[in-house]
Amino acid sequence: MKVTHIPFQKTGFFSKTMIDYLEQKESIQPFYNNFPDLTGFHNQIEEKQQSFGLQTRLTLVSALKKQYKAVNISEETLANINLLKQQQTFTVTTGHQLNLFTGPLYFLYKIISTINLCEELTSKFPEQNFVPIYWMATEDHDFDEINYFNFKGKKVKWNREDGGAVGRFSTEGLQDVFEVFSNQLGNSKNANELKELFFKGYLHHNNLADATRYIANELFGKYGLVILDGDDVDLKKIFIPIVKDELEHKTSFKEVSKTITELEKAYKIQVNPREINLFYLGENFRERIIFEGGIYKVNNTGITFSKEEILQEVDKNPLAFSPNVIMRPLYQEVILPNLCYLGGGGEIAYWLELKAYFEKVKIPFPILLLRNSVQVISEKQERKLTNLEISLEEVFLNQFELLSKKVIENSEIKVNFKEKRSYLEQYFLELKEVAKKTDVSFINAVNAQEKKQINGLENLEKRLLKAEKRRQKDLVDRITELQNQLLPNQSLEERQRNFSEYYLEYGDSFIDVLKSTLKPMLLEFTIITL
Repeated sequence: MKVTHIPFQKTGFFSKTMIDYLEQKESIQPFYNNFPDLTGFHNQIEEKQQSFGLQTRLTLVSALKKQYKAVNISEETLANINLLKQQQTFTVTTGHQLNLFTGPLYFLYKIISTINLCEELTSKFPEQNFVPIYWMATEDHDFDEINYFNFKGKKVKWNREDGGAVGRFSTEGLQDVFEVFSNQLGNSKNANELKELFFKGYLHHNNLADATRYIANELFGKYGLVILDGDDVDLKKIFIPIVKDELEHKTSFKEVSKTITELEKAYKIQVNPREINLFYLGENFRERIIFEGGIYKVNNTGITFSKEEILQEVDKNPLAFSPNVIMRPLYQEVILPNLCYLGGGGEIAYWLELKAYFEKVKIPFPILLLRNSVQVISEKQERKLTNLEISLEEVFLNQFELLSKKVIENSEIKVNFKEKRSYLEQYFLELKEVAKKTDVSFINAVNAQEKKQINGLENLEKRLLKAEKRRQKDLVDRITELQNQLLPNQSLEERQRNFSEYYLEYGDSFIDVLKSTLKPMLLEFTIITL
Protein backbone atom coordinates (compact mmCIF):
# COMPACT_ATOMS: atom_id res chain seq x y z
CA MET A 1 0.00 0.00 0.00
CA LYS A 2 1.15 3.51 -0.82
CA VAL A 3 -0.49 6.81 0.16
CA THR A 4 -0.04 10.09 -1.70
CA HIS A 5 -1.60 13.46 -0.94
CA ILE A 6 -2.23 16.23 -3.45
CA PRO A 7 -3.90 19.62 -2.87
CA PHE A 8 -7.67 19.63 -3.46
CA GLN A 9 -7.03 22.54 -5.85
CA LYS A 10 -5.01 20.29 -8.20
CA THR A 11 -7.89 17.87 -8.86
CA GLY A 12 -10.15 20.38 -10.62
CA PHE A 13 -13.20 18.83 -8.90
CA PHE A 14 -13.66 21.41 -6.12
CA SER A 15 -15.46 24.74 -6.37
CA LYS A 16 -14.00 28.22 -5.93
CA THR A 17 -15.98 28.42 -2.66
CA MET A 18 -14.18 25.36 -1.27
CA ILE A 19 -10.74 26.39 -2.50
CA ASP A 20 -11.10 29.87 -0.99
CA TYR A 21 -12.33 28.32 2.26
CA LEU A 22 -9.35 25.96 2.46
CA GLU A 23 -7.01 28.87 1.74
CA GLN A 24 -8.86 31.05 4.31
CA LYS A 25 -9.28 33.86 1.77
CA GLU A 26 -10.38 37.16 3.25
CA SER A 27 -13.52 37.25 1.06
CA ILE A 28 -14.93 34.11 2.72
CA GLN A 29 -13.86 34.69 6.33
CA PRO A 30 -17.07 36.53 7.41
CA PHE A 31 -19.11 33.39 6.67
CA TYR A 32 -17.51 30.92 9.08
CA ASN A 33 -16.60 30.91 12.76
CA ASN A 34 -13.51 28.89 13.77
CA PHE A 35 -11.31 27.22 11.15
CA PRO A 36 -10.58 23.46 11.47
CA ASP A 37 -7.16 23.69 13.11
CA LEU A 38 -6.09 23.16 16.73
CA THR A 39 -6.61 26.82 17.66
CA GLY A 40 -10.07 26.69 16.12
CA PHE A 41 -11.02 23.57 18.08
CA HIS A 42 -9.68 25.06 21.33
CA ASN A 43 -11.92 28.13 20.83
CA GLN A 44 -14.91 26.03 19.76
CA ILE A 45 -14.69 23.85 22.88
CA GLU A 46 -14.88 26.95 25.08
CA GLU A 47 -17.86 28.37 23.16
CA LYS A 48 -19.88 25.14 23.17
CA GLN A 49 -19.14 24.30 26.80
CA GLN A 50 -20.73 27.55 27.93
CA SER A 51 -23.91 27.08 25.89
CA PHE A 52 -24.84 23.40 26.22
CA GLY A 53 -26.76 22.34 29.33
CA LEU A 54 -26.88 19.11 31.30
CA GLN A 55 -30.63 18.53 30.76
CA THR A 56 -30.15 18.48 26.98
CA ARG A 57 -27.34 15.94 27.42
CA LEU A 58 -29.56 13.67 29.53
CA THR A 59 -32.41 13.87 27.00
CA LEU A 60 -29.96 13.09 24.18
CA VAL A 61 -28.53 10.03 25.98
CA SER A 62 -32.02 8.75 26.82
CA ALA A 63 -33.17 9.15 23.17
CA LEU A 64 -30.06 7.39 21.84
CA LYS A 65 -30.50 4.45 24.21
CA LYS A 66 -34.11 4.04 23.01
CA GLN A 67 -32.95 4.19 19.38
CA TYR A 68 -30.32 1.50 20.06
CA LYS A 69 -32.72 -0.79 21.95
CA ALA A 70 -32.97 -3.38 19.16
CA VAL A 71 -29.34 -3.01 18.03
CA ASN A 72 -26.40 -5.22 18.96
CA ILE A 73 -24.52 -2.25 20.41
CA SER A 74 -20.72 -2.42 20.72
CA GLU A 75 -18.98 -1.67 24.02
CA GLU A 76 -17.26 1.28 22.33
CA THR A 77 -20.52 2.84 21.12
CA LEU A 78 -22.28 2.30 24.47
CA ALA A 79 -19.33 3.90 26.28
CA ASN A 80 -19.51 6.89 23.92
CA ILE A 81 -23.27 7.32 24.47
CA ASN A 82 -22.72 7.32 28.25
CA LEU A 83 -19.86 9.83 27.90
CA LEU A 84 -22.36 12.30 26.40
CA LYS A 85 -23.75 12.88 29.93
CA GLN A 86 -20.48 14.55 30.89
CA GLN A 87 -19.95 18.29 30.44
CA GLN A 88 -16.47 17.72 28.98
CA THR A 89 -17.78 15.48 26.15
CA PHE A 90 -18.29 16.89 22.66
CA THR A 91 -19.33 15.50 19.31
CA VAL A 92 -18.09 15.65 15.74
CA THR A 93 -20.92 15.04 13.28
CA THR A 94 -21.35 13.98 9.70
CA GLY A 95 -24.68 13.47 7.98
CA HIS A 96 -25.75 11.36 5.04
CA GLN A 97 -28.88 10.24 3.25
CA LEU A 98 -30.22 6.72 3.74
CA ASN A 99 -28.83 5.55 0.39
CA LEU A 100 -29.45 1.95 -0.53
CA PHE A 101 -26.50 -0.14 0.77
CA THR A 102 -24.74 3.14 1.77
CA GLY A 103 -24.81 4.56 -1.79
CA PRO A 104 -21.59 6.13 -3.11
CA LEU A 105 -18.16 5.32 -1.67
CA TYR A 106 -17.79 8.68 0.04
CA PHE A 107 -20.24 7.51 2.73
CA LEU A 108 -17.31 5.50 4.13
CA TYR A 109 -14.91 8.42 3.81
CA LYS A 110 -17.28 10.74 5.69
CA ILE A 111 -17.71 8.38 8.60
CA ILE A 112 -14.08 7.30 8.87
CA SER A 113 -12.95 10.96 8.66
CA THR A 114 -15.31 11.71 11.56
CA ILE A 115 -14.02 8.80 13.66
CA ASN A 116 -10.38 9.68 12.95
CA LEU A 117 -10.94 13.35 13.77
CA CYS A 118 -12.36 12.38 17.17
CA GLU A 119 -9.29 10.23 17.85
CA GLU A 120 -6.95 13.04 16.81
CA LEU A 121 -8.79 15.55 19.03
CA THR A 122 -8.65 13.11 21.97
CA SER A 123 -4.85 13.00 21.67
CA LYS A 124 -4.60 16.82 21.41
CA PHE A 125 -7.17 17.64 24.13
CA PRO A 126 -6.88 14.77 26.66
CA GLU A 127 -9.14 16.46 29.23
CA GLN A 128 -12.12 16.28 26.87
CA ASN A 129 -13.96 13.37 25.24
CA PHE A 130 -14.94 13.35 21.56
CA VAL A 131 -17.73 11.22 20.13
CA PRO A 132 -18.26 10.56 16.38
CA ILE A 133 -21.88 10.98 15.26
CA TYR A 134 -23.52 9.81 12.05
CA TRP A 135 -26.72 11.81 11.57
CA MET A 136 -29.09 9.70 9.47
CA ALA A 137 -31.16 11.92 7.17
CA THR A 138 -34.32 9.98 8.00
CA GLU A 139 -36.68 12.90 7.34
CA ASP A 140 -35.57 13.49 3.74
CA HIS A 141 -38.24 12.79 1.15
CA ASP A 142 -36.16 12.64 -2.07
CA PHE A 143 -36.46 8.90 -2.63
CA ASP A 144 -35.07 9.07 -6.19
CA GLU A 145 -31.73 10.24 -4.77
CA ILE A 146 -31.31 7.20 -2.52
CA ASN A 147 -33.11 4.24 -4.12
CA TYR A 148 -30.07 2.80 -5.96
CA PHE A 149 -26.34 2.20 -5.90
CA ASN A 150 -23.86 1.44 -8.66
CA PHE A 151 -22.08 -1.91 -8.76
CA LYS A 152 -19.48 -2.55 -11.47
CA GLY A 153 -21.01 0.06 -13.72
CA LYS A 154 -24.60 -1.19 -13.33
CA LYS A 155 -27.39 0.36 -11.30
CA VAL A 156 -28.90 -1.79 -8.54
CA LYS A 157 -32.29 -0.13 -7.97
CA TRP A 158 -35.21 -0.41 -5.54
CA ASN A 159 -38.52 0.37 -7.25
CA ARG A 160 -41.35 1.39 -4.96
CA GLU A 161 -43.82 4.22 -4.51
CA ASP A 162 -42.50 7.48 -3.13
CA GLY A 163 -44.06 9.48 -0.27
CA GLY A 164 -43.09 10.87 3.12
CA ALA A 165 -39.95 10.65 5.23
CA VAL A 166 -37.65 7.96 3.83
CA GLY A 167 -36.57 6.69 7.26
CA ARG A 168 -40.14 5.46 7.85
CA PHE A 169 -40.30 3.58 4.52
CA SER A 170 -41.06 -0.13 4.78
CA THR A 171 -38.28 -2.40 3.53
CA GLU A 172 -40.86 -4.52 1.71
CA GLY A 173 -39.70 -5.30 -1.83
CA LEU A 174 -35.99 -5.37 -1.01
CA GLN A 175 -35.96 -9.18 -1.28
CA ASP A 176 -36.03 -8.71 -5.08
CA VAL A 177 -33.15 -6.23 -4.93
CA PHE A 178 -31.19 -8.66 -2.75
CA GLU A 179 -31.60 -11.45 -5.31
CA VAL A 180 -30.43 -9.24 -8.19
CA PHE A 181 -27.40 -7.99 -6.22
CA SER A 182 -26.61 -11.43 -4.82
CA ASN A 183 -26.41 -12.94 -8.31
CA GLN A 184 -23.78 -10.37 -9.30
CA LEU A 185 -21.55 -11.00 -6.27
CA GLY A 186 -20.44 -14.60 -6.76
CA ASN A 187 -19.64 -16.95 -3.86
CA SER A 188 -16.31 -15.86 -2.39
CA LYS A 189 -15.88 -15.30 1.37
CA ASN A 190 -16.12 -11.51 0.90
CA ALA A 191 -19.16 -11.90 -1.38
CA ASN A 192 -20.95 -13.95 1.28
CA GLU A 193 -20.15 -11.32 3.93
CA LEU A 194 -21.69 -8.63 1.69
CA LYS A 195 -24.78 -10.78 1.09
CA GLU A 196 -25.20 -11.33 4.83
CA LEU A 197 -24.82 -7.60 5.56
CA PHE A 198 -27.46 -6.69 2.94
CA PHE A 199 -29.80 -9.54 3.94
CA LYS A 200 -29.70 -8.87 7.69
CA GLY A 201 -29.83 -5.11 7.15
CA TYR A 202 -32.82 -4.90 4.86
CA LEU A 203 -34.70 -8.18 5.27
CA HIS A 204 -34.51 -8.37 9.08
CA HIS A 205 -35.62 -4.76 9.65
CA ASN A 206 -39.01 -3.20 8.98
CA ASN A 207 -37.99 0.30 7.93
CA LEU A 208 -35.17 2.07 6.15
CA ALA A 209 -33.91 3.91 9.26
CA ASP A 210 -33.47 0.67 11.24
CA ALA A 211 -31.86 -1.06 8.25
CA THR A 212 -29.37 1.76 7.70
CA ARG A 213 -28.53 1.90 11.41
CA TYR A 214 -27.83 -1.84 11.38
CA ILE A 215 -25.48 -1.62 8.38
CA ALA A 216 -23.57 1.44 9.66
CA ASN A 217 -23.30 -0.18 13.10
CA GLU A 218 -21.96 -3.44 11.62
CA LEU A 219 -19.31 -1.54 9.66
CA PHE A 220 -18.28 1.05 12.27
CA GLY A 221 -19.62 0.03 15.70
CA LYS A 222 -16.19 -1.24 16.77
CA TYR A 223 -14.86 2.32 16.41
CA GLY A 224 -17.53 3.74 18.74
CA LEU A 225 -19.64 5.43 16.05
CA VAL A 226 -22.95 6.74 17.43
CA ILE A 227 -25.81 6.75 14.91
CA LEU A 228 -28.53 9.35 15.49
CA ASP A 229 -32.06 9.57 14.09
CA GLY A 230 -33.40 13.12 14.39
CA ASP A 231 -36.98 11.92 13.72
CA ASP A 232 -37.46 11.53 17.47
CA VAL A 233 -40.15 13.10 19.65
CA ASP A 234 -37.89 13.73 22.68
CA LEU A 235 -35.23 15.44 20.56
CA LYS A 236 -37.85 17.47 18.67
CA LYS A 237 -39.19 18.78 22.01
CA ILE A 238 -35.82 20.48 22.63
CA PHE A 239 -36.25 22.27 19.30
CA ILE A 240 -39.78 23.61 20.03
CA PRO A 241 -38.70 27.23 20.87
CA ILE A 242 -36.80 27.50 17.56
CA VAL A 243 -39.74 26.05 15.58
CA LYS A 244 -42.14 28.55 17.15
CA ASP A 245 -39.75 31.42 16.45
CA GLU A 246 -39.55 30.30 12.80
CA LEU A 247 -43.33 30.14 12.41
CA GLU A 248 -43.93 33.50 14.07
CA HIS A 249 -40.96 35.56 12.87
CA LYS A 250 -39.53 33.77 9.78
CA THR A 251 -36.09 34.33 11.31
CA SER A 252 -34.13 31.95 9.09
CA PHE A 253 -35.45 33.54 5.87
CA LYS A 254 -34.54 37.05 7.04
CA GLU A 255 -31.04 36.19 8.27
CA VAL A 256 -30.03 33.80 5.48
CA SER A 257 -31.32 36.21 2.80
CA LYS A 258 -29.09 38.96 4.23
CA THR A 259 -26.09 36.60 4.18
CA ILE A 260 -26.79 35.52 0.59
CA THR A 261 -26.78 39.17 -0.54
CA GLU A 262 -23.17 39.39 0.66
CA LEU A 263 -22.05 35.86 -0.21
CA GLU A 264 -23.25 35.98 -3.83
CA LYS A 265 -20.94 38.91 -4.58
CA ALA A 266 -18.10 36.40 -4.83
CA TYR A 267 -19.59 32.89 -4.67
CA LYS A 268 -22.25 30.62 -6.14
CA ILE A 269 -25.23 30.18 -3.82
CA GLN A 270 -25.94 26.56 -2.93
CA VAL A 271 -29.51 26.81 -1.58
CA ASN A 272 -32.10 29.57 -1.25
CA PRO A 273 -34.31 29.82 1.84
CA ARG A 274 -38.10 29.60 1.85
CA GLU A 275 -40.20 32.09 3.79
CA ILE A 276 -40.76 29.28 6.33
CA ASN A 277 -38.07 26.59 6.36
CA LEU A 278 -40.13 23.81 7.89
CA PHE A 279 -42.04 20.84 6.51
CA TYR A 280 -45.12 19.24 8.04
CA LEU A 281 -44.60 15.52 8.39
CA GLY A 282 -47.53 13.12 8.07
CA GLU A 283 -47.68 9.35 7.80
CA ASN A 284 -47.09 9.30 4.04
CA PHE A 285 -46.16 12.86 3.21
CA ARG A 286 -43.68 15.63 3.99
CA GLU A 287 -44.90 18.97 2.66
CA ARG A 288 -43.85 22.60 3.02
CA ILE A 289 -45.57 24.90 5.50
CA ILE A 290 -46.72 28.07 3.70
CA PHE A 291 -48.02 31.29 5.25
CA GLU A 292 -50.74 32.94 3.12
CA GLY A 293 -53.34 35.51 4.08
CA GLY A 294 -52.78 35.07 7.80
CA ILE A 295 -53.21 31.28 7.56
CA TYR A 296 -50.59 28.53 7.79
CA LYS A 297 -51.16 25.93 5.06
CA VAL A 298 -49.54 22.56 4.46
CA ASN A 299 -48.74 22.47 0.74
CA ASN A 300 -50.61 19.91 -1.44
CA THR A 301 -52.97 19.01 1.43
CA GLY A 302 -56.13 20.51 2.90
CA ILE A 303 -54.44 21.04 6.28
CA THR A 304 -54.57 24.63 7.59
CA PHE A 305 -53.85 26.33 10.94
CA SER A 306 -54.38 29.74 12.45
CA LYS A 307 -51.36 31.19 14.26
CA GLU A 308 -52.70 30.07 17.63
CA GLU A 309 -53.52 26.59 16.31
CA ILE A 310 -50.12 25.96 14.74
CA LEU A 311 -48.27 27.03 17.91
CA GLN A 312 -50.47 24.63 19.90
CA GLU A 313 -49.74 21.91 17.31
CA VAL A 314 -45.99 22.41 17.84
CA ASP A 315 -46.45 21.70 21.57
CA LYS A 316 -48.85 18.82 20.99
CA ASN A 317 -47.11 17.17 18.04
CA PRO A 318 -43.46 18.32 17.75
CA LEU A 319 -42.61 15.26 15.63
CA ALA A 320 -44.70 16.69 12.76
CA PHE A 321 -42.41 19.70 12.30
CA SER A 322 -39.49 18.73 10.13
CA PRO A 323 -36.64 21.17 9.40
CA ASN A 324 -35.55 21.62 5.78
CA VAL A 325 -31.97 22.01 4.50
CA ILE A 326 -31.73 25.52 6.02
CA MET A 327 -32.95 24.56 9.50
CA ARG A 328 -31.68 20.98 9.85
CA PRO A 329 -28.13 22.17 10.69
CA LEU A 330 -29.54 24.31 13.51
CA TYR A 331 -31.62 21.39 14.84
CA GLN A 332 -28.41 19.33 14.93
CA GLU A 333 -26.49 21.99 16.84
CA VAL A 334 -29.34 22.54 19.34
CA ILE A 335 -29.55 18.88 20.36
CA LEU A 336 -25.84 17.93 20.20
CA PRO A 337 -22.76 19.20 22.10
CA ASN A 338 -21.23 19.51 18.64
CA LEU A 339 -17.94 21.16 17.67
CA CYS A 340 -17.61 20.37 13.99
CA TYR A 341 -19.65 19.36 10.96
CA LEU A 342 -17.78 17.26 8.46
CA GLY A 343 -19.21 17.24 4.93
CA GLY A 344 -18.64 17.45 1.21
CA GLY A 345 -18.13 20.61 -0.81
CA GLY A 346 -21.83 21.13 -1.53
CA GLU A 347 -22.74 20.72 2.14
CA ILE A 348 -20.05 23.10 3.40
CA ALA A 349 -21.22 25.64 0.79
CA TYR A 350 -24.76 25.78 2.20
CA TRP A 351 -23.52 25.84 5.82
CA LEU A 352 -21.62 29.03 4.90
CA GLU A 353 -25.01 30.71 4.38
CA LEU A 354 -26.09 30.06 7.97
CA LYS A 355 -23.69 31.79 10.35
CA ALA A 356 -25.74 34.99 10.84
CA TYR A 357 -28.86 32.90 11.50
CA PHE A 358 -27.05 30.93 14.22
CA GLU A 359 -25.83 34.17 15.79
CA LYS A 360 -29.38 35.57 15.78
CA VAL A 361 -30.76 32.58 17.71
CA LYS A 362 -27.65 32.46 19.94
CA ILE A 363 -26.39 28.98 19.04
CA PRO A 364 -22.61 28.55 18.46
CA PHE A 365 -21.80 28.07 14.78
CA PRO A 366 -19.72 24.88 14.39
CA ILE A 367 -16.38 24.39 12.68
CA LEU A 368 -16.86 23.26 9.08
CA LEU A 369 -14.47 20.61 7.80
CA LEU A 370 -14.27 19.38 4.21
CA ARG A 371 -14.35 15.58 4.43
CA ASN A 372 -11.55 13.41 3.11
CA SER A 373 -11.77 12.57 -0.59
CA VAL A 374 -10.06 9.44 -1.86
CA GLN A 375 -8.97 7.95 -5.17
CA VAL A 376 -8.13 4.25 -5.03
CA ILE A 377 -5.60 2.99 -7.59
CA SER A 378 -4.53 -0.63 -8.03
CA GLU A 379 -0.85 -1.52 -8.41
CA LYS A 380 -1.59 -2.62 -11.99
CA GLN A 381 -3.16 0.78 -12.77
CA GLU A 382 -0.20 2.54 -11.19
CA ARG A 383 2.19 0.59 -13.46
CA LYS A 384 0.14 1.64 -16.48
CA LEU A 385 0.27 5.29 -15.37
CA THR A 386 4.07 5.02 -15.05
CA ASN A 387 4.40 3.43 -18.50
CA LEU A 388 2.21 6.16 -20.01
CA GLU A 389 4.20 8.84 -18.13
CA ILE A 390 1.02 10.19 -16.48
CA SER A 391 1.52 11.73 -13.03
CA LEU A 392 -1.10 11.31 -10.29
CA GLU A 393 -2.07 14.97 -10.64
CA GLU A 394 -2.51 14.56 -14.41
CA VAL A 395 -5.06 11.76 -13.83
CA PHE A 396 -7.57 14.43 -12.82
CA LEU A 397 -7.19 16.58 -15.93
CA ASN A 398 -10.16 16.96 -18.25
CA GLN A 399 -9.88 14.04 -20.72
CA PHE A 400 -9.47 16.23 -23.82
CA GLU A 401 -6.74 18.21 -22.04
CA LEU A 402 -4.96 15.05 -20.84
CA LEU A 403 -5.01 13.43 -24.29
CA SER A 404 -3.82 16.61 -26.02
CA LYS A 405 -0.98 17.02 -23.49
CA LYS A 406 0.25 13.43 -23.87
CA VAL A 407 -0.09 13.35 -27.67
CA ILE A 408 1.92 16.60 -27.95
CA GLU A 409 4.59 15.26 -25.55
CA ASN A 410 4.81 12.02 -27.54
CA SER A 411 4.82 13.62 -31.00
CA GLU A 412 7.89 13.65 -33.25
CA ILE A 413 6.77 16.99 -34.68
CA LYS A 414 5.91 20.27 -32.99
CA VAL A 415 2.12 20.29 -32.63
CA ASN A 416 2.09 23.45 -30.53
CA PHE A 417 2.07 26.62 -32.67
CA LYS A 418 2.93 28.94 -29.77
CA GLU A 419 6.17 30.16 -31.37
CA LYS A 420 4.48 30.68 -34.73
CA ARG A 421 1.73 32.67 -33.06
CA SER A 422 4.30 34.87 -31.26
CA TYR A 423 6.06 35.44 -34.60
CA LEU A 424 2.76 36.40 -36.23
CA GLU A 425 1.83 38.77 -33.39
CA GLN A 426 5.26 40.45 -33.63
CA TYR A 427 4.86 40.79 -37.40
CA PHE A 428 1.47 42.52 -37.02
CA LEU A 429 2.83 44.74 -34.24
CA GLU A 430 5.33 46.13 -36.74
CA LEU A 431 2.59 46.52 -39.36
CA LYS A 432 0.48 48.49 -36.85
CA GLU A 433 3.37 50.89 -36.29
CA VAL A 434 3.39 51.57 -40.05
CA ALA A 435 -0.42 51.81 -40.07
CA LYS A 436 -0.38 54.53 -37.38
CA LYS A 437 1.30 56.82 -39.89
CA THR A 438 -1.57 56.39 -42.37
CA ASP A 439 -5.34 56.64 -41.88
CA VAL A 440 -7.80 54.77 -39.62
CA SER A 441 -9.13 52.52 -42.38
CA PHE A 442 -5.69 50.97 -42.86
CA ILE A 443 -5.33 50.27 -39.09
CA ASN A 444 -8.75 48.55 -39.12
CA ALA A 445 -7.68 46.46 -42.12
CA VAL A 446 -4.48 45.38 -40.30
CA ASN A 447 -6.46 44.42 -37.16
CA ALA A 448 -8.95 42.41 -39.22
CA GLN A 449 -6.14 40.64 -41.07
CA GLU A 450 -4.36 39.82 -37.78
CA LYS A 451 -7.53 38.27 -36.37
CA LYS A 452 -8.05 36.24 -39.55
CA GLN A 453 -4.43 34.98 -39.61
CA ILE A 454 -4.41 34.00 -35.92
CA ASN A 455 -7.78 32.21 -36.26
CA GLY A 456 -6.40 30.38 -39.28
CA LEU A 457 -3.29 29.37 -37.35
CA GLU A 458 -5.40 28.11 -34.42
CA ASN A 459 -7.56 26.04 -36.79
CA LEU A 460 -4.44 24.53 -38.38
CA GLU A 461 -3.10 23.69 -34.90
CA LYS A 462 -6.40 21.96 -33.99
CA ARG A 463 -6.37 19.98 -37.24
CA LEU A 464 -2.75 18.96 -36.72
CA LEU A 465 -3.54 17.83 -33.15
CA LYS A 466 -6.51 15.81 -34.44
CA ALA A 467 -4.30 14.19 -37.06
CA GLU A 468 -1.67 13.38 -34.40
CA LYS A 469 -4.35 11.82 -32.17
CA ARG A 470 -5.38 9.60 -35.09
CA ARG A 471 -1.75 8.70 -35.73
CA GLN A 472 -1.22 7.92 -32.02
CA LYS A 473 -4.53 6.02 -31.71
CA ASP A 474 -3.02 3.24 -29.57
CA LEU A 475 -1.73 5.77 -27.00
CA VAL A 476 -5.05 7.68 -27.03
CA ASP A 477 -7.04 4.46 -26.48
CA ARG A 478 -4.81 3.28 -23.62
CA ILE A 479 -5.02 6.64 -21.82
CA THR A 480 -8.79 6.91 -22.37
CA GLU A 481 -9.44 3.40 -21.07
CA LEU A 482 -7.28 3.92 -17.98
CA GLN A 483 -8.72 7.31 -17.09
CA ASN A 484 -12.27 6.00 -17.58
CA GLN A 485 -11.50 3.20 -15.11
CA LEU A 486 -10.18 5.67 -12.53
CA LEU A 487 -12.78 8.40 -13.11
CA PRO A 488 -16.04 6.71 -14.16
CA ASN A 489 -18.23 9.13 -16.16
CA GLN A 490 -15.41 11.70 -15.84
CA SER A 491 -16.32 12.10 -12.18
CA LEU A 492 -14.53 11.24 -8.93
CA GLU A 493 -14.97 7.50 -8.36
CA GLU A 494 -16.14 8.16 -4.79
CA ARG A 495 -19.34 9.62 -6.27
CA GLN A 496 -19.94 6.70 -8.65
CA ARG A 497 -18.89 3.42 -7.04
CA ASN A 498 -20.30 1.60 -4.03
CA PHE A 499 -18.01 0.28 -1.28
CA SER A 500 -19.04 -3.30 -2.13
CA GLU A 501 -16.75 -3.32 -5.22
CA TYR A 502 -13.68 -2.85 -3.01
CA TYR A 503 -15.04 -4.99 -0.18
CA LEU A 504 -15.48 -7.83 -2.66
CA GLU A 505 -11.78 -7.62 -3.51
CA TYR A 506 -10.19 -6.66 -0.17
CA GLY A 507 -12.79 -7.53 2.48
CA ASP A 508 -12.77 -5.79 5.85
CA SER A 509 -9.12 -4.81 5.30
CA PHE A 510 -10.35 -2.10 2.90
CA ILE A 511 -12.01 -0.31 5.84
CA ASP A 512 -8.87 -0.90 7.95
CA VAL A 513 -6.76 0.75 5.23
CA LEU A 514 -9.04 3.80 5.18
CA LYS A 515 -9.03 3.94 8.98
CA SER A 516 -5.22 3.98 9.09
CA THR A 517 -4.89 6.40 6.17
CA LEU A 518 -7.44 9.22 6.38
CA LYS A 519 -6.18 12.39 8.07
CA PRO A 520 -9.08 14.86 8.19
CA MET A 521 -7.10 17.90 9.37
CA LEU A 522 -4.49 17.55 6.62
CA LEU A 523 -6.98 19.18 4.20
CA GLU A 524 -5.60 17.37 1.16
CA PHE A 525 -6.90 14.87 -1.41
CA THR A 526 -5.82 11.27 -0.70
CA ILE A 527 -4.65 8.74 -3.29
CA ILE A 528 -4.29 5.15 -2.07
CA THR A 529 -2.45 2.55 -4.15
CA LEU A 530 -3.54 -0.97 -3.16
